Amino acid sequence: MKPTHKLLFVLCPMLVLGFIYYSSGKLHLHVWGQKSQRKAEITATSTSISSSATTTTTTRTTTSTTTTTATITTSTTVKRPGVKPIAARMKLDTEMESDTTVGRMVDSVYDKQGFLLQLDTKLSLELMYKYGNLSEGACKPGFAAAKMTAIYPRFAKPAPMFLDRNFKLLGKVNGYLPPFGFKTQERIIDGILTFTKHYGLGEELDSLTCKRCIIVGNGGILANKSLGSKIDDYDVVVRLNEAPVSGFGRDVGTKTTMRITYPEGAIQKPENYEKDSLFVFSAFKPLDFKWLRHMVFKEKLRGVEGFWKSVAHAVPREPNEMRILNPYFIQEAAFQFIGLPFNNGLMGKGNIPTLGTVAITMALHNCDEVAVAGFGYDMSMPHAPLHYYETVKMSAIKESWTHNISKEKEFLRKLVKANVITDLTRGI
Repeated sequence: MKPTHKLLFVLCPMLVLGFIYYSSGKLHLHVWGQKSQRKAEITATSTSISSSATTTTTTRTTTSTTTTTATITTSTTVKRPGVKPIAARMKLDTEMESDTTVGRMVDSVYDKQGFLLQLDTKLSLELMYKYGNLSEGACKPGFAAAKMTAIYPRFAKPAPMFLDRNFKLLGKVNGYLPPFGFKTQERIIDGILTFTKHYGLGEELDSLTCKRCIIVGNGGILANKSLGSKIDDYDVVVRLNEAPVSGFGRDVGTKTTMRITYPEGAIQKPENYEKDSLFVFSAFKPLDFKWLRHMVFKEKLRGVEGFWKSVAHAVPREPNEMRILNPYFIQEAAFQFIGLPFNNGLMGKGNIPTLGTVAITMALHNCDEVAVAGFGYDMSMPHAPLHYYETVKMSAIKESWTHNISKEKEFLRKLVKANVITDLTRGI
């Protein structure tokens, strides 16, 4: 074979292979370029969605909207020859992914209970406009409910403080046993309410267009704070169980609008009751209503089986000074605000809120401004007094079967951080 023929014989296969390699490279570059372009378009659209979600979230936080979902709409107005709109081209393979991403963005704004994750004490523009012109110290109508709605859009203000003769129409509670409702106790309650005949705070307080309320807890943190006069300045002063006033006025005040309690928590010595205050009953079990009936009708209490400690045998109040707290506040505090176990709507381990938190929940619905004092346990100080009126130490606190103190404190901290309530003793 001639040398030229040999050279051609070697070059021809090389040229063919080179052409194939070059063609495949161009094809690869062309396809990769399309993918890169598509990826860039997807990224741009995702950025647009993210920006829209951020704008929507900011608007929700600023204007205190009362809805819990956000509708995010994206559109593309730029068109190129031969290229379909991005939304159309992405519909099949990215629509579901985009929807999921947006859902995560919206959901992540709120915690499991429905509270805003980013709490802020600043007033929204809407509230600044509403309350900005009020003089310093003036009562702000609707303030607590407005602030509550801003951080918890599910909040609905109407909820009567006490049961009245129309109590059977309260749909949220008539299907639950105590403490979350009054099921099986309707006949006893109806008899009590027929006899007491009064269902409000009293003519003077009920006529106020703006009410400032304070819930006075029993914590040792109240001692030596000299808050008595400041507490007494509130329109409605709520006290709990047997916490005394006499002898502690400098720190806890002397005014009592109402004292919320249950059989085991009620003051047992009649002489320790303040004058001119409402006795507000909160039931935690069906037996409690039977006890209340004895107290209202001044009947002798026979047998105390079923109570976990000794109970009062008489309450020095006239029937028209006695009220039944709406059990809705126990239900709402437990399941909606704190997130305690539902347990099929029955009282069980760790699903009962403390009476203090129940009282705060009541105030959020029925007061325009809400403050607290004497709340908060500091477990880092085991030798500090547990209550302001006795020498029992903080270390005496044991794990409660009925309460979840840590989850409850988490809820109360949200209220304080967002300035829904004011904590005078700064213990929460």
